[in-house]
Amino acid sequence: MARKPRLHFPGAVYHVTLRGNDRQDIFFSDDDRRRFYALLQEGVERFGHKIHAFCLMTNHCHLAIQVGEIPLSRIIQNVSFRYTVWVNKHQQRSGHLFQGRYKAILVDGDAYLLELVRYIHLNPIRAAMTTSPEEYLWSSHHAYCGAEKLSWVTTGWILSQFSEHKDVARQQYLKFIYDGLANKLFEDFYQQRPVDNRVMGDERFAAKVLKAANEHLDTKIALDQLLSVVSRYYNLTAEQLRAVGKTRKAVEARAVTALLAQEYGCSTTTELGKIFARDVTSLSSAARRLEKRIITVPEVTERVAVIRTRITKLQA
Repeated sequence: MARKPRLHFPGAVYHVTLRGNDRQDIFFSDDDRRRFYALLQEGVERFGHKIHAFCLMTNHCHLAIQVGEIPLSRIIQNVSFRYTVWVNKHQQRSGHLFQGRYKAILVDGDAYLLELVRYIHLNPIRAAMTTSPEEYLWSSHHAYCGAEKLSWVTTGWILSQFSEHKDVARQQYLKFIYDGLANKLFEDFYQQRPVDNRVMGDERFAAKVLKAANEHLDTKIALDQLLSVVSRYYNLTAEQLRAVGKTRKAVEARAVTALLAQEYGCSTTTELGKIFARDVTSLSSAARRLEKRIITVPEVTERVAVIRTRITKLQA
């Protein structure tokens, strides 16, 4: 059965879990953790999302992320790809570091973000790595307590739920954390998830989210519109896109079409393979390579951004 697509809308809050491939470690030293911090900060500055909480374990990490216009997939792809490059270089290894597909649960922020932050900060205790959150260095708990300054972690919303006075808010936050620890409330966080396993919230919230996703899908562009936008941008005819030659412009145009067709849900790679007279595997590989180049090559990032903007105008 095909996996359901990610749910996205500006302001959505997600609990993201990134796990090591085959449960292998993803952090090998404090330098690795600090590098991951730097990548998280760069991502916040680049994509405009918020990180409300995080916890770096040994073979996985937890993040509470609130997105803006940029979908979660691009945010996670950016940090996971760049961190994998870092680890492979310093560990003299190669291949995948993270498990194939990250886990992301869309959370009703108004009702559950407070609980989610506690759940994340108490993860080291749940894993029997320590007996108190203060003893564990690699989480945003210390930023909430005022013991560590992390400019890329958004603590204001959570603390404002306790008091408008920061010192009082921090004291109440700590009480909230330890009340959860004493009563083991964090262990029951995901006991009830109605309607859809991608959503943490009551039935009304889940129905609203799913309806919004359907409305988004209804506005997707047709394949012929996507092909027209890409062809015009690269100044290529349909015959040139199908041509046997491997000119750089045509190769990139086909990869862009394959990637955006998946993103906008207007075609399968199999269908595109028939249109371009290309092997499905090679077309999929080209789309994956393009995803990496979007992150690492500014010129490619800009070209794809222009194409996305033109598509958005068609959807308006």
